[in-house]
Amino acid sequence: MQNQVITYLTENRERLLKKLNDFLAIPSVSTDSSFKQDVEQAAQFLETYLQDIGFDEVEVQETGGHPLVYAHYKQAGPDAPTVLFYGHYDVQPADPLELWESEPFKPEVRNGRLYARGASDDKGQVFMHLAVFEAFMKTNGRIPLNVKVCIEGEEEIGSENLYRVLQDKREQFAADFAVISDSGMVAENQPTILYGLKGFTGVEVTVKGPDHDLHSGMYGGAVRNPVMALSHILASIKNEDEVITVPGFYDGVEPLTDEERQLIDQVEGEDYAATTGVSEVVSEKGYTAKEHTMARPTFEVNGIYGGYQGEGTKTIIPSTATAKITCRLVPGQDPEHIQDLLEKHMKRIAPKGVTVDVKKEKLSSKAYKVEPNHPLIQKAADSYTKAFGKETVYVRMGGSIPVVEWIDDIYNIPIVLLGFGTPDDRLHSPNESFPLDSFDKGMETLAHYWSALEK
Repeated sequence: MQNQVITYLTENRERLLKKLNDFLAIPSVSTDSSFKQDVEQAAQFLETYLQDIGFDEVEVQETGGHPLVYAHYKQAGPDAPTVLFYGHYDVQPADPLELWESEPFKPEVRNGRLYARGASDDKGQVFMHLAVFEAFMKTNGRIPLNVKVCIEGEEEIGSENLYRVLQDKREQFAADFAVISDSGMVAENQPTILYGLKGFTGVEVTVKGPDHDLHSGMYGGAVRNPVMALSHILASIKNEDEVITVPGFYDGVEPLTDEERQLIDQVEGEDYAATTGVSEVVSEKGYTAKEHTMARPTFEVNGIYGGYQGEGTKTIIPSTATAKITCRLVPGQDPEHIQDLLEKHMKRIAPKGVTVDVKKEKLSSKAYKVEPNHPLIQKAADSYTKAFGKETVYVRMGGSIPVVEWIDDIYNIPIVLLGFGTPDDRLHSPNESFPLDSFDKGMETLAHYWSALEK
């Protein structure tokens, strides 16, 4: 069956690429209200395509924000498994426009890559799934399993309404397992199973001293400097071995097994020093940099500000200082509990003469992990290998995808992360692109996967 599907995809490649280009040309920027009609147009594009493919039910659902596209194919019958396919059609703003080598919403192929905003994240990968569903319908008259589609328009703004929709319409979106293609491979043409994601949480801490900026000559030595106090607090949170010293931070963290360390070691990871420009790579004591980024919790200061920022000198003691902090979490850590631990530690460690205010990030998510030897994962790995001609590697990722935790929380089903992006795709940046090789081999992977699941 999959051979006919792959032949169809090959013979119709140019037509499918043109259709993808039409999709990419819609500037569905969710964060900017001036693009509201374009976001709706992208949802309508998907609605029309799903209807043309032959899905039984297709519906553009209102969410209170940008619309969600739902579809259901149920002709495989009650004995066939049902998959929930999730993706998103909204994209990041294209700014700064002057850094693009071609217009962000006029797709262009250069050196084997398709350049456009959304080419990799996530329109290109969403489209690949729909093209494969089309190929099954055109060649065999049926898709091998039942499919529910959930393609939202708010991922780039935190999926503001999705959790509520999935909860309220639990039965409508219920499935035996889920597949998400909103991730990537460790290198171009290196098939990669992503079996774990880190969780995420954050806080904003503000240290307050005097009720207004003070003359440093008149008050220096009598008043605590909030910038210095904040620096003291932040320096207390992590030691020179990159170990986080907040009491209770590591409680419940699942240990990294020898088997997982072997899986991580087999991955040909990037040269962090070369790609980042740092003079030396650091990681938590007892763990390699790959192990730390993939499977150990982290604490980072994302920004810090306070006092005078202009040219020259302004001799003041600033009244406040603020830092934005995020943590990537692993299985066994609860985001809200970590926020509480950070707040308690920072207030306890703060020097006299200042007050500490901690604002907790609302958008948090727990880590997710599925066993690498799960049958759904093994079939995915086999399908990758058939299409790419290379053994599949297994990784956990330092990034977070909140919808993964939500699907796990609401439905408690396995989630397969079938990503085809590459490290060179420049997600969220000017000149975003997607390799056409990944486009072709990715669709071939999906053809193998859906066929394998029928058995």
